[in-house]
Amino acid sequence: MTSPRLVDTHAHLMDPAFDADRPAVVTRARAAGVAAMILVGYDLATSRAAIDLARATPDTWAAVGIHPNSAADAADADFEAVAELARAPEVVAIGETGLDNYRRFTPTDCQRKAFAWHLDLADRLDLPVIVHNRQADADLRAATAGRTVRGILHCFSSHDVEFLDHMLDTGFYVSFAGTLTFKNAQPLREIAARVPRDRLLVETDCPYLAPEPYRGRRNEPAYVRETAQCLAAVLHTPFESLVDTVWGNASTIFRISAEVAA
Repeated sequence: MTSPRLVDTHAHLMDPAFDADRPAVVTRARAAGVAAMILVGYDLATSRAAIDLARATPDTWAAVGIHPNSAADAADADFEAVAELARAPEVVAIGETGLDNYRRFTPTDCQRKAFAWHLDLADRLDLPVIVHNRQADADLRAATAGRTVRGILHCFSSHDVEFLDHMLDTGFYVSFAGTLTFKNAQPLREIAARVPRDRLLVETDCPYLAPEPYRGRRNEPAYVRETAQCLAAVLHTPFESLVDTVWGNASTIFRISAEVAA
């Protein structure tokens, strides 16, 4: 029987990749048991779009922020506008923010400044922060040193156990995407097994990173089911139990109402 409690904690459903069939994508997600979605902005325009779509779609919430790869192109006024958007009732998190040492579209100093700005905003508004990390483990450790952070390490990909332990101690939840299901991802699955169950989340990061058996196609929220099934297998726990655990974790970190999506 389809579980009614799945949650996609990181979806870019505002992306143009969904313009042709967005209502059908939402319908397929509900049919797959996805009870809630967090729509994550990565610049000013997509942050606004995330709020608008959350207002129009039941059991859907928004996150607002400026991605590290977009930070160099963002004016001060963009950051100020995001800070205003963050006060909307649909907003349950700040981000997507973080650090990216792979693409380096934004100079490192600019990334660090933008990340600190997001952390401070999240702290002021008492919201969790959604963090992108691409080959930046050491820099993230430094940037969060001395802080206690309510946050989510989105699309976790590090194989560094010491980094994982440090970020858990700092206060982060750990979210796994479709990459967990890839055939060459055994080291990542071993890391996932180390995460305390009360810190686990799942996501799609759609339209990117579709899980097996959809790898190479456009990703969509319905496919979070495959990632949750993989995580349940990694933990040797029944799928329904894992789904309930993740729903409880998402409800806690994002402060979304279990009654709304029941």
